[in-house]
Amino acid sequence: MRDDQRCSEGAVARPDLNLLLALDALLEEGSVVGAARRMHLSPPAMSRTLGRIREALGDPVFVQVGRRLVPTPRALALRERVHLAVEQAARVFESGAEIDLKSLERRFNVRATDEFVSIHLGHLLGAMATEMPRAMLRFSPEEDDVDEEALRSGRIDLFISASRKLGPEIRVQSLFTTTFVGVARARHPIFEDEITPERLVRWEHISVSRRGKAVGPVDAALEAQGLRRHVALVVPSPYTALFALQDSDLLLPLPRHLARSALAAGLGIRLFELPTPLETVLLTQAWHPRLDEDPAHRWLRDTIHALCSQDEAPVPGGRRAERPRAGRVR
Repeated sequence: MRDDQRCSEGAVARPDLNLLLALDALLEEGSVVGAARRMHLSPPAMSRTLGRIREALGDPVFVQVGRRLVPTPRALALRERVHLAVEQAARVFESGAEIDLKSLERRFNVRATDEFVSIHLGHLLGAMATEMPRAMLRFSPEEDDVDEEALRSGRIDLFISASRKLGPEIRVQSLFTTTFVGVARARHPIFEDEITPERLVRWEHISVSRRGKAVGPVDAALEAQGLRRHVALVVPSPYTALFALQDSDLLLPLPRHLARSALAAGLGIRLFELPTPLETVLLTQAWHPRLDEDPAHRWLRDTIHALCSQDEAPVPGGRRAERPRAGRVR
């Protein structure tokens, strides 16, 4: 037997990477016709490709529900890994080349606090519409996974949150600081007299927690004074909490920047200084070092840093702070 014949018989068949591109298009478009248009194929050719993907994965990938194709659980589990693999492969050919951000198709998975979203998202979208119009922001919900693991695996590209300890290799940049204030409906009886810690705990409270926690920094501050509040409502979003205030005597501790945005929106609320001052909260953005030199990601985080630096309580410095890059970058 010839050596080349033995190698051919003993070798593991290499996967067709075109199937990876097709699977990414199918998962993004949610239809054979849409994926075919994106891949510059005919619908019958894309249907045949879907058949090959099903055979390679041993999974239907998509099932017909009425007139729609619905991804299987296996397909949903693979979505982020497939998209990340395609993006990383594309960067191999972009390395050292000039990249036109205006024509770049890119999706950024971001996990961000409500403070950032309420204050800066509109301005960020405006900047993207001008400089990177074909890109998309996808805000990922907070999950049970560890944030640094989500960054390492590529499930999220950027993590904007209150400063916390992350892995030693994770890049972290300061954005701005904020403090907590109290929020209540405009005619709440708490405003009829001096707001003391004792009066603060007289009324029930709302806790905002995406993970369903009823205890927060306010409780520790009150406990130090021998007091305890009663949390009557726990909600995942501050916007839900703000609407819950309208017809109740509930009180809501909220980051100052977010509370001011709600006040400006005319929601019929009043703000008050908490009689139990809390520590200042530092907001940061974090990313994995593999994205350090990625031009599009660099533009995104530099733009975010520039927007937050215009805030009334900015935090100067931070690692790798640069001005936003527009147009073509290297």
